[in-house]
Amino acid sequence: MTKQIIQPVRRLVLPETKKAYFASDFHLGLYPYDKSTRREKIIVQWLDQIKADAGALFLCGDIFDYWYEYKKVAARGFVRFLGKLCELTDSGIPVYFFTGNHDVWVFDYLPKEIGVEVFYNPIEIQINDRVFVVGHGDGIGPGDNGYKFLRGMFHSKFLQFWFSMIHPNITYALGHVWSKHSRYSKGITDTFHGIDKEFNILFAKEYLTQKHVDYFVFGHRHVPMDIDLNGHARLFNTGEWISARTYAVFDGESMELLSFRDKSEWDSLGIVRM
Repeated sequence: MTKQIIQPVRRLVLPETKKAYFASDFHLGLYPYDKSTRREKIIVQWLDQIKADAGALFLCGDIFDYWYEYKKVAARGFVRFLGKLCELTDSGIPVYFFTGNHDVWVFDYLPKEIGVEVFYNPIEIQINDRVFVVGHGDGIGPGDNGYKFLRGMFHSKFLQFWFSMIHPNITYALGHVWSKHSRYSKGITDTFHGIDKEFNILFAKEYLTQKHVDYFVFGHRHVPMDIDLNGHARLFNTGEWISARTYAVFDGESMELLSFRDKSEWDSLGIVRM
């Protein structure tokens, strides 16, 4: 179960007064286009707000609703968002990008052009004196074997090569059709399945039997969570930005789950705290 985690533990020391921010599931490009564009502008506003005290930014997958890189072709769209990421990395803020099931085909464009560091699996990272496991969260934990098989196909170099032979106009059209039929494009979000049924929680509890971890941080589920695992370790799911606009922040000593919405709306966002 733990073979996806990269060893050894990486280390990040936050500068004094700086924080680490975690967010996921922006689904930029999700149908309809006008809503995605509005969401992109809101995300850019959030990034502009946090850049003053950000010591690191972790983007935990499904940042794009569909993304495929060709060697000589860059995808249209997301210019405001990518430009803001460039501003962050150019100023010295490290940005860690974890591929999700919707943007698994991120290769070298973002590292070379934008300056982010890309990860294809969860990692362990020590931030100050706390140990984190961070990733998108898809394909971990018990069960869901059908999706795990599909995930393996998406990571296949052979299949990626043949897919890249198709003209971009066709592949992106297919991606947009997929996006248009997504339940998220209809405003339907996920619900909490229970602490004994959530795959990420089961994964985290199993992992804790082998190693010490302070915080697990995942996305993927579209359910913002702050879960006490054993009285010490906590699991955070960063939720999504289609409606809730939730994110997690570590101030060097502790974590909390917040929303880029008015505080009066927080009780209606479906945040699970246990």
